[in-house]
Amino acid sequence: MGKILGASGQLVYVNEPLNPGHPPGRSPGVLNAHVTHRYQYINGDNEDQWLGAFRDTIALRYRFVPELRTNHSPYDLARMLKYGFAFTRGRLTGKRALLDDPFALMSVPWLVDRLGCAAVVLIRSPVGLVGSWRKLGWKADVSALLAQPTLMRDHLEPYREDLESYEHSSDVLGRMCALWRALYGAVAEMRRLGDVHVHRYEDLVSDPRSAFSSMYQDSGLTWAERTDEAIEESTNGGGSTKSHAFRGLSKTAYRPMSAGTALNSYRSRLSDEEIARVKNATADVSALFYDMAQN
Repeated sequence: MGKILGASGQLVYVNEPLNPGHPPGRSPGVLNAHVTHRYQYINGDNEDQWLGAFRDTIALRYRFVPELRTNHSPYDLARMLKYGFAFTRGRLTGKRALLDDPFALMSVPWLVDRLGCAAVVLIRSPVGLVGSWRKLGWKADVSALLAQPTLMRDHLEPYREDLESYEHSSDVLGRMCALWRALYGAVAEMRRLGDVHVHRYEDLVSDPRSAFSSMYQDSGLTWAERTDEAIEESTNGGGSTKSHAFRGLSKTAYRPMSAGTALNSYRSRLSDEEIARVKNATADVSALFYDMAQN
């Protein structure tokens, strides 16, 4: 999604500045602030440590000195040159920053209200997401949510009992469902904000040109010839069988694939019993976005 928005030629792509892992996060040249949790929650209570850093990032002001103080490997130096050049050229040519970051989800209300960002939130059906995470070998971390008292207070209190029951559980599937339910429950509330635009992954796959056209309008972008090419590249072909691959200096789990493969891959990754369990565990929140009988 981020790369197709970037195909407009009007944005500078910034990869996961709130990711607590390095890379791509913990790069003070990109975001000169200390990330302490996955799904970092920023609001009026703690914004003093974030406001200046995000203003720099959004204004495409790369901080070379803090970056050099923190990261020194040849890879980091190459990445610094890449981002430093992109930020500088983008600022001089009037481009906007595109923060492509799932870890920024819980800070969306602050980014919209305090910094005037337009937020595009991509959601995916629970069976599709759980199937994808299983393929990648990822495990949901609900402790990162529970460890942020103001986040729980402001957005996730209705999901506390569910999250706490899986915090130390070996039930990986149940933990994934608890995380999906809490995060997307919060997204349902965010839809009330005028500049939060929610799009479904399945719509982008089924009718990409129409869905991305709507997303371009939400983001104030102009459709470009390269956009059609990017969509074509992303929705055709079977994709690599590898879980991750490097694209330039970035490691990504993105794989071009056909609509049929993208929408039905979970059926080969989850048993019928697991699919039924995922649907049942997430039914209350899923109903806010999907007709689960069709998924």
